[in-house]
Amino acid sequence: PEDSTGPVFQSMGERKGELVHMGAVGSRMRLEFIIPARGLFGYKSDFLTSTKGEGVMNSIFYEYQPYKGELKRRDTGSLVAFETGEAVSYGLFNAQGRGTLFITPGTPVYEGMVVGYTNLADDININVCKTKHLTNTRSSSSDDALTLIPVSRMSLEECLEFIADDELLEVTPKSLRIRKRILDSELRAKARFREKNLK
Repeated sequence: PEDSTGPVFQSMGERKGELVHMGAVGSRMRLEFIIPARGLFGYKSDFLTSTKGEGVMNSIFYEYQPYKGELKRRDTGSLVAFETGEAVSYGLFNAQGRGTLFITPGTPVYEGMVVGYTNLADDININVCKTKHLTNTRSSSSDDALTLIPVSRMSLEECLEFIADDELLEVTPKSLRIRKRILDSELRAKARFREKNLK
């Protein structure tokens, strides 16, 4: 739809896309861009959002061209697990206030694994394995009252676009896991400190 062209132009510009043709086809607009293949990683869901699900996208190889420069990276931080174990409802309930989670209760996690993202620029270490302290007067229905926000599931493409320079993507037949290159939180903090001092 024509009113969707603005967000599409903006996204294409951020991804180093170059408009080569634009024309009306009935009530729709046909836009043709030349864009680096790396600029299309994770764009499909963004495109569907921009066009309210009505857009149709197709891509074919055009030609090899000179390097177009760095693409805009995400400006959000990661929620990083700092304990190895199994994610529990109580830990996830406390963590969801910090950002958007990728995992559900019962998911095995390890130190350095990215379990979500935050709108802040810096990473936040969280404990999703944290359980509630038991007391004699604990209500049996107290855990049932914890309401978890539905998690954000990402495709392989979206994961590849999401990962930051200090992160890796683990691909297994059953799951996609994002992790920090340096799993230990203390070593990671030291490496980040050294990197800031070199700049």
